[in-house]
Amino acid sequence: MSDWAFELVSAWGLWVVAGSAFVSCLAVPVPTSLVMLAAGAFAAAGDLVLWQVWLSGWLAALAGDNTGFQVGRWGGRPFLGWVARRTGRHRLIARGEAVIEARGGVGVFLSTWLLAPLGPWVNLVAGSLGLSRWRFALWDTAGETIWVTAYVGLGFAFGTQIDRVAEVVSDWGGLVSALAVAAAFALALGIKLRRRRDGSRPARAD
Repeated sequence: MSDWAFELVSAWGLWVVAGSAFVSCLAVPVPTSLVMLAAGAFAAAGDLVLWQVWLSGWLAALAGDNTGFQVGRWGGRPFLGWVARRTGRHRLIARGEAVIEARGGVGVFLSTWLLAPLGPWVNLVAGSLGLSRWRFALWDTAGETIWVTAYVGLGFAFGTQIDRVAEVVSDWGGLVSALAVAAAFALALGIKLRRRRDGSRPARAD
């Protein structure tokens, strides 16, 4: 897969970086992370310019996310239901709704890099649920900055070991996601137990 990514970037350069980043934010299954790593490696070799690689990926990712958000805003909840039926992604859309309802803009931020598989669906959900456009844009920009910088930077630093880096990043992402979910559950449980304990305390007489 990494050889394929190298060939694609070699042939199309910044166009494939931008194109893959854009469509991946619209739930098209393309290996954008590998493309970013390969482009970073080409920048390290001097075949591409690092800041141009980063900027093209960053702008395209923002454009893709905001396109998904706008489509969700136009379609509303009925559109979400139609998408769920057409794609079979009921669980991902339901998880996206839960993230936005619980976390709002922070949920958008996390979905761009920490919970990346949810990203395209969170974009649609955020638009359909009426999240503020500026709030979405602010958190989305912060998250995509982390995502693009991480992958392009890793490719630039470890270009000769793309296969190993891709494997490590994938495992690391899974581990971090699992830890984040566990921490969220632990926090929710702690808050619930604290409220129950506070509610069971007898009122103090003044």
